[in-house]
Amino acid sequence: MNPSAAIRPLVAAAVTTALVTAVSYGAPRDYAGTAVGLVFLAATWWLVLRRDEAVIRAHGLSLGGLLEPAPLSARRLAADGARALAWTLLLGAIIFPAFWLGYRLWWSPTRPFHFRLAAEPFDEIVAQLLVVAIPEEAFFRGYLQSALDRAFPPRLRVLGAAVGPGLLIAAVIFAIGHVLTIRHPARLAVFFPALVFGWLRARTGGVGAPALFHAACNLLSVTLARGYGLAP
Repeated sequence: MNPSAAIRPLVAAAVTTALVTAVSYGAPRDYAGTAVGLVFLAATWWLVLRRDEAVIRAHGLSLGGLLEPAPLSARRLAADGARALAWTLLLGAIIFPAFWLGYRLWWSPTRPFHFRLAAEPFDEIVAQLLVVAIPEEAFFRGYLQSALDRAFPPRLRVLGAAVGPGLLIAAVIFAIGHVLTIRHPARLAVFFPALVFGWLRARTGGVGAPALFHAACNLLSVTLARGYGLAP
């Protein structure tokens, strides 16, 4: 254990969170989400992605080779994508029914669920994956959790994944960042899915599966909100 090695990633997380918070309030409302995603990507590029492929792989940021400075292998990309999809489907089958029940109990909707697509469903899916999930997972699970794991080596095995304080600290900072951008206590609840995202990062060795599952969680949330008439 080397607590001093945690100083740099914690400072990077504090600076990035401050920038994201400022951008979320300062950017035009229609572009705030995109601006926040760009800040996370820029921070991840500066901290990891501008370095060689060994560093990128060590942070789980290869995404099937897409983010490595090396020739792209279609086979590797397809294999990594299939694995991420398989994990998303498996965890979705286990977690989403319970989440749906919890959603009903928490929000107590006054009407039955009625499935409604977004006005632009393709745009919604792409936005959740490319603008929200990948930038956030790249920073929090790719850079931050990986860096904290080096400072506090994981010593506990949970369902085949080696986890430690780095997962918890990254999840806490993730939740704090969410409540700073939208000041509502309910935003702190993202701490719990962040634990799953962090476990997926540890279990699969990359951020592809966490990013895809993260996007699926967000899509489920907005679909439930529309279906119960709690959001347009």
